[in-house]
Amino acid sequence: MEIIETPKGSITLFGSDTPVIRDPGSFLDLLFSTESDTIALKKECLDPSFFDLRSGLAGELLQKLSNYKKRLIVLGNFENIESKSLHDFIYESNRHGVAVFTNEIEKAIGLLKRIQ
Repeated sequence: MEIIETPKGSITLFGSDTPVIRDPGSFLDLLFSTESDTIALKKECLDPSFFDLRSGLAGELLQKLSNYKKRLIVLGNFENIESKSLHDFIYESNRHGVAVFTNEIEKAIGLLKRIQ
């Protein structure tokens, strides 16, 4: 775990030893394990069901971000997504800047919006 200070707030970058997020409870544990405004993790730290929007996991986790005024960065390659709905979800998430999906932390920081 590493803390990165930015003009847009602090980010806790979790390493590859982070347990896989399989449900809202494990996500909340991660959110509350740090004082940072934002958590960043590799896409492998999210259960594959997160990326199957029909499962509802992505929606539940984004709702937790909203409820607790936190942000999420998911680091990974999202260029070759075949699912139109997942592609649209990532596009809109990046546009709104609360949950950001990209392969570079610097790019993610640029996409983040301030928490209101």
